[in-house]
Amino acid sequence: MISMPGGWEWIVIGIIVFIVFGKKLPNTMKSLGRTVANFRQGMKGVEEEIKDVKEIKDDIDTITKLKIG
Repeated sequence: MISMPGGWEWIVIGIIVFIVFGKKLPNTMKSLGRTVANFRQGMKGVEEEIKDVKEIKDDIDTITKLKIG
């Protein structure tokens, strides 16, 4: 079975990544940070839209009940 790397193994992996990507690593991390921030902002927008749709649905349900009742 293959298991998750332990403490020393993560250090070795980190050193190898640092050697391979060296100069590109800061730009890569900056890009990754921006991507995560954009994703979170997008998710927040989706949550707000869902909330708005639920409010509109509740308003429609209320108006429909008033006309019928």
